[in-house]
Amino acid sequence: MAEPFTIYKLTILNMLDKVDFPLTNTQISGFFLDQDYTDYFRVQQVLNDLAEADLIRPEPTHNNTQYFITAAGKETLEFFRDKITDAIEQDTIAFFETNKMKLKTINSVVADYYRTPGHTYAVRCQFRERDTSLIDLTLIVSKKEQAEAICNNWKNLNEDVYAYLMDILMK
Repeated sequence: MAEPFTIYKLTILNMLDKVDFPLTNTQISGFFLDQDYTDYFRVQQVLNDLAEADLIRPEPTHNNTQYFITAAGKETLEFFRDKITDAIEQDTIAFFETNKMKLKTINSVVADYYRTPGHTYAVRCQFRERDTSLIDLTLIVSKKEQAEAICNNWKNLNEDVYAYLMDILMK
């Protein structure tokens, strides 16, 4: 049997390979904690190790990090897939059967902000489907509080904003 850290790494690669969208740090950690596989700090160490080895690609946002599997990660998973036990595979499948639509919806809506050289804040709001951005909108605001409000509101209002923009622009 492979050592636990190897199994944790393969489990994360397997999870990311099963979906056509990224998973967040919170979602991956939650899976491991809900299954009582390991603790939060080990999951963070495993995610860091996978990123350093370029097996996954982290994409940080203002309140979380999303992870994508890389080509090298897929290749590694294929080589070592037999190390994942049937029980872990079944837990992973059950997790996605229960949560896939919720996970996909959460991960397709992304908002983040950063401070610009002109001392304003650029807020980037995206609605993604697979690897394609259906909308990618960047707004400049003067205050950090405004940037945070836009990020938070984007989660709930993205469909309305998209529909409004399409309606206005297609006239």
